[in-house]
Amino acid sequence: MMEVRFLPPAAKFLKKLKDKTLKKLYQEAVDTICADYTVGDAKTGDLAGIYGYDIYYNKTNYELAYTVEYQNGEIIVVIMAGTRENFYEELKRYMKN
Repeated sequence: MMEVRFLPPAAKFLKKLKDKTLKKLYQEAVDTICADYTVGDAKTGDLAGIYGYDIYYNKTNYELAYTVEYQNGEIIVVIMAGTRENFYEELKRYMKN
């Protein structure tokens, strides 16, 4: 199984999650991504090289943004997690810094 590293925005969001079912869905998403990282949608333009994975729960769309780094094999880097609202604007802002 691939190594997974969480960047601060994703770690902060996941740590604050209280809903156990939603936490489980995020864990399942990470496991699915580890099995086949191409399962997410490859982004283009400003976000080239980043994949987005959709999670739909309780009538709300959630997103998981990740990339794949090649250092001693493959490492999945989870960049950001959160609700779909303003997700990609925040992701672009984070990636510029």
